[in-house]
Amino acid sequence: MIRGFKELGFSGTLVFFSVVLQAQDNKAVQLNDSILSRELGEVVISATRYPSHQLNIPEAIRMMGAGSMKKFQVRTSPEALNLTPGVFVQKTNHGGGSPFVRGLTGNQTLLLIDGIRLSNATSRYGPNQTFNTIDVFGVERTEVLRGSGSVQYGSDALGGTIQSLSYQPELTEKSCWGGSLLSRFATSGMEQSLNSAVNYSSKRSALRASVTARNFGDIVGGDTTGKQVPTAYQELDYDIKGKVLLSESSTLTLAYQSVHQKDVPVYHKYTLENYAVNKMDPQTRKLAYARYNQTLEAGILKSVVFTASLQNSEEGREMQKNGSSALRLENDEVRSIGFSAEALTSGGSIWSANSGIEVYNDMVSSSRTDKDLSSGISTAKRGLYPDGSAMSSLAAFSLHTFDLNKWSITAGARFNSFIINVEDEAVGNAKLTPSAMVGNVAVMRKLSIRSNIFVSVNTGFRAPNLDDLGTLGIVDFRYETPNYDLKPEHSIQYQLGYKYIGSVLSGEAYFYRNKLTDLIVRNKVEGDTIDGYPVYIKENVEEAYIQGFETSWDLKLSGQLSLSTSYTYTYGQNITKNEPVRRIPPMFWRVAAEYGPEAWWINLEWLGAGKQARLAAGDIADNRIPKGGTPAWNIFNINSGIDADWYNINLSLCNLLNTDYRYHGSGVNGVGRSVFLTLAVKIGSMKSKK
Repeated sequence: MIRGFKELGFSGTLVFFSVVLQAQDNKAVQLNDSILSRELGEVVISATRYPSHQLNIPEAIRMMGAGSMKKFQVRTSPEALNLTPGVFVQKTNHGGGSPFVRGLTGNQTLLLIDGIRLSNATSRYGPNQTFNTIDVFGVERTEVLRGSGSVQYGSDALGGTIQSLSYQPELTEKSCWGGSLLSRFATSGMEQSLNSAVNYSSKRSALRASVTARNFGDIVGGDTTGKQVPTAYQELDYDIKGKVLLSESSTLTLAYQSVHQKDVPVYHKYTLENYAVNKMDPQTRKLAYARYNQTLEAGILKSVVFTASLQNSEEGREMQKNGSSALRLENDEVRSIGFSAEALTSGGSIWSANSGIEVYNDMVSSSRTDKDLSSGISTAKRGLYPDGSAMSSLAAFSLHTFDLNKWSITAGARFNSFIINVEDEAVGNAKLTPSAMVGNVAVMRKLSIRSNIFVSVNTGFRAPNLDDLGTLGIVDFRYETPNYDLKPEHSIQYQLGYKYIGSVLSGEAYFYRNKLTDLIVRNKVEGDTIDGYPVYIKENVEEAYIQGFETSWDLKLSGQLSLSTSYTYTYGQNITKNEPVRRIPPMFWRVAAEYGPEAWWINLEWLGAGKQARLAAGDIADNRIPKGGTPAWNIFNINSGIDADWYNINLSLCNLLNTDYRYHGSGVNGVGRSVFLTLAVKIGSMKSKK
């Protein structure tokens, strides 16, 4: 048996195959509407780019709705992913949160909002805070596609794809207004949030708008950490989304989103690296898009969708060491223009396909100013990235599904080409034109109407971006210099999966192995330092593999009592260096029991992670990881609530034992014993949906 799987023991394998056998005993039982509405039976879109029943998709995909996010009072969009099996969220700072999917994060995990790329030309290797620029109160659901996404959405999906979907306005037969007002508070001033939303709906148009104001105080950790100063920051978000029925078969959707975070400190820089100031100000994202949907009945052509988008992301950084009068001000801004056109085709009940093209263009503005506070003199210098550089991509894709009674086959391919222009007086100009062809195939055997088993192969790629090619300056604990001789990274992931949906028991289990080649990694230039930091350069020089086991199960003991559990194990090995892959999460799990007789409910939750002592050399050098590895931890929460027709009350007692804990690789510890309270009022009605 492969070395990494030995630690799983026989228990995972026995559970996997015993459930397979159990499923065979239930072949004759038919699904009903209540079963189809359960989480594993939800309709998702990320795996195929159009609505599909989750049970019939040969992929590891999980959907988390707004109801779950509100129930557990998740603070941010990244922290909401802790509820999702197979996702581990690292936090460099309180204003960040970087999801790990099958051992990969940063620019090796693709992030989307409403089908539009969040990942851009400056997405960094390793943890970053991009996903935190999504207002959690504006998200209707989030889908996590583990181990796939390059064929569907392009570069960066080596580990998987995470997509948040904003609230969709719904048309109604009669005109009506509705709205909501939500406030949330946490002990020790750790959070004060206010969200207000208004809805309008009629037979031909619908609109939703919301505003969110948030004040996050310094995190109070567990029994030995206490208050972590500074970790506080402020946030102001607003969004508006409208839908117009142009005809009985066509709709136009217009949307605008804005997230603005200010004074976001990087906590470990203050405590471990002697900084008097180290923060991001501002941290913003603005997105506007238009989407046209047309239903057709023209032979095999069933519908077409066109989307045009404009997105602007900005990150400002302020840095000053203790005892120094030198203040460094950096600012990076990325303007992204996108366009996609796709068509859904079908040939009866056997074959269906989704095909299309995508175009993206990222333009980067980057600047740096060094200010001497004692003299007031400011000096302009080269920014972190080459100012005025651009990255464009053009892609064509096609995804096909063949339903053959007891068998189902899915297959797809994408061709992606890029033009990367780097204009840099400091290190020279360059033009790169990388390209990649990727594909996937899966074969699924339908064991019953309730269950299936499948095998799949997904290939992925990540094109070198401007962060790879043009970074010059201090990043975390190192000084990076650019390299223009880079090519795409590649992956090939093999997966064995099983899904089961029953009236009492529902669950899934996956084994996978991901082979990574041509990895772009930072290599230390021995004996070279700049400003006291070791110098690193990026190169395509490494191979690695990551493999693991993921499983989650839901057991409905009665109409009032239910249990849920998930477990994830990840093992990564760098073949080139003969050491562990960097930042591999430890095994982690979640167990919850919920009792809800009528309008009220109570949930007991256990979250835990094992010790991670398998460290790469880069992990050992990372000051965010304790000597000898990150300790194991267990925390226990009580979540409760009242759900009435016009109001909701949610009360959470977090970390009951006041345990001091940290997610592996994080720069800040989790909250200690605390109380979170959410009060929400609903106004009006949004019934009679068309």
